[in-house]
Amino acid sequence: MDAKTANNQIPELKTPAIRHLAWLCRAPQLLRSPLTFEPARYLPVDADKTLRRWDQNPETAPALLKEAPQKRLGFYFERLYRVLLQDILGWDILLQNQQIQSSGRTIGELDFVVHNGFEDRIEHHEIAIKFYLGVNKPAGPTLWYGPNAKDRLDLKTAGMLHKQSQRTRLPEVRTLLANAGITGPVTPRIFMPGYLFYPPAQEAVAPEHVPVDHLRGQWCYLSQVRPSDVPGWVLLNKPHWIGPWRQPEPPSAQPVMAALNMIQRYGVPLLFAKLEQDSASGLWQETQRLFVVPNSWP
Repeated sequence: MDAKTANNQIPELKTPAIRHLAWLCRAPQLLRSPLTFEPARYLPVDADKTLRRWDQNPETAPALLKEAPQKRLGFYFERLYRVLLQDILGWDILLQNQQIQSSGRTIGELDFVVHNGFEDRIEHHEIAIKFYLGVNKPAGPTLWYGPNAKDRLDLKTAGMLHKQSQRTRLPEVRTLLANAGITGPVTPRIFMPGYLFYPPAQEAVAPEHVPVDHLRGQWCYLSQVRPSDVPGWVLLNKPHWIGPWRQPEPPSAQPVMAALNMIQRYGVPLLFAKLEQDSASGLWQETQRLFVVPNSWP
């Protein structure tokens, strides 16, 4: 884990959803583009104070932060993003998850259309949280695959830049916006935080459009894991892929061994964090991330 991640956190936050939201406020992204949206530029000076108040007095927190997280990480991420826009930045959300219809069929969706109160303009935000593992090919650039190997960084980036973020140019969308009372210019923005996981002992090269300060982890095949590697590791389940993990109790090797057996048995990649104890707080805090994948991956 990039040391920058830990420095961006408010260490005393105890509520998982509020910790995840705090991470979102300043998370490094996987795309450098004029369209990239950086929430940190717009955070009010009392943003951290607000997060602490919600954490200490849960009854004051937005209702969306009190709901159990959805099973799919993308839905949970959207919920946090809504709270970021609406309750942290104080911007009006004009449309969310608005389906685009053409000749009776759905051809896409607008993630968020918002009024940027800081710059007094209407913006269309397309968002995604992504985790990619680098694979070196005999020739050509490193390819970055999602854990399920169905998704690829280069394809996702192209889709975000040239298709998803440009949907407000479609005549169907101009009509949809006009029906919602939005007739002026709409500025496209992209928000795509996440991690790149590098292969062990190999030079993997991130694409040019990925910022240098992106968050990093490692990945390895199950056959490369040695018993001596396991102490200090914990399994990260969704939604705790968002933001660095920490816990009061020392990590136990037994659940990690059980998780490694699951990779063997079911052929699914799993994400782990290496923890070290912080001398000041006594908490066990994430210092590194590792995806372990089946030997047949990808």
